[in-house]
Amino acid sequence: MLKTLFLQAPSFEGFDGGAGSRYQAKREIKSFWYPTWLAQPAALVPGSRLLDAPADGLDVEATLAIAQEYELVVIHTSTPSFPTDARFAELLKARHPGVIVGMVGAKVAVDPVGSLNASPAIDWVAREEFDYTCLEVAEGRPYSEILGLSYRNADGSLSHTAPRPLLEDMDQLPFVAPVYRRDLNLNNYFIGYLKHPYVSLYTGRGCRSKCTFCLWPQTVGGHRYRVRSPEHVLEEVRWIKEHMPEVQEIMFDDDTFTDLRPRAEEIARGLGRLGVTWSCNAKANVPYETLKILKDNGLRLLLVGYESGDDQILRNIKKGLRTDIARRFTEDCRKLGIIIHGTFILGLPGETRETIEKTIRFAQEINPHTVQVSLAAPYPGTRLYREAVARGWLEENDAINLVNEQGIQLAAISYPHLSKEEIFHGVETFYKRFYFRPSKIWEIVTEMLGSWEMTKRRLREGVEFFRFLSAHQG
Repeated sequence: MLKTLFLQAPSFEGFDGGAGSRYQAKREIKSFWYPTWLAQPAALVPGSRLLDAPADGLDVEATLAIAQEYELVVIHTSTPSFPTDARFAELLKARHPGVIVGMVGAKVAVDPVGSLNASPAIDWVAREEFDYTCLEVAEGRPYSEILGLSYRNADGSLSHTAPRPLLEDMDQLPFVAPVYRRDLNLNNYFIGYLKHPYVSLYTGRGCRSKCTFCLWPQTVGGHRYRVRSPEHVLEEVRWIKEHMPEVQEIMFDDDTFTDLRPRAEEIARGLGRLGVTWSCNAKANVPYETLKILKDNGLRLLLVGYESGDDQILRNIKKGLRTDIARRFTEDCRKLGIIIHGTFILGLPGETRETIEKTIRFAQEINPHTVQVSLAAPYPGTRLYREAVARGWLEENDAINLVNEQGIQLAAISYPHLSKEEIFHGVETFYKRFYFRPSKIWEIVTEMLGSWEMTKRRLREGVEFFRFLSAHQG
């Protein structure tokens, strides 16, 4: 077994490379998701280590000093971070020529040839789901026998093995929580709307929704929702309760945990018996009866992708949702006392100045507790990317420009009637008009008055938020 390091390499300051499900960028409030996609193969490879350099605040030199001690380094990369990740691979090879460097992630999965050609320091990239691909490389198997692998031969030519089938028996994957406990500092992982410290887990992969912008279902995970059994999920939660007692909340990061309602209800009842506080992603169409079961069994918060307040835009992106259904769902959550963190996207196909205004008013009306406003990110491999290129909204060679030199997300798509600049600055307008309302300010102040810890937390977030707005305006 090769001595293996699974690495989130140093990138932009505050860059959240672990946010594989949606997009990678520096956020309005400094926050980090767990690098679960790396933790899963790390759990399979005996003696391996998981290192998250951005979350640990490690610079290039400090990370190189650690990485040079390994025989195999597997880097998780993304379209925004790929140039710096490739440069890190080159620096590592210069220091340790014998090291094997592989890359995983949606970027290399959809463009294995371009990724390998970008730098001779990259020895192989994994396509499809890469857990067992990484294990077989670490075991020293011949590359030609490893499914889902694209690699560089000794003469510099490239070879590609057959695709790796999607994993069907999700229960065969080991728990990731022991890797978190062994290798990561839980205090580094901070999300403004979750209790701290938290832990995030996947209970399945794939998403049945067909949203044109969403990255991982279209590139790695697929549109079939393949799930762990409720017993397997609850056993990992029991392990966390016993071995990580400091954890205040568990976040189930499946794209739509609530899609399989009977299963979600069964897991919820088990969590209720364990006395666990938990949150999850949800589509804004969960019926009241299911919401009540979830709430009665420890559900605290739902992360909900509303995306837009315009029904035509929702149709354009294949969201499978209408604003009237989203309104009713949100009101049901309010009645039950379920907190909502709502996410919205500006610049999707069909966006106009009028629809941006409509979405801001929609957000004010349904009034989630907190919001995140993103820009449409046309990742290669997604339907949104193909549509944007075909219609002339995006030049193909501009796809790399998803973040600026500070790692802040950029508006990559422009329309004849709506420029990139207008879409980009729509973000700070959205945030200001949502948060700087007297009713929302009073809501936040009331929350702070109830807890000194919450007061300190919100003040810190406020400073970071104003810095974000200032950088956005600049």
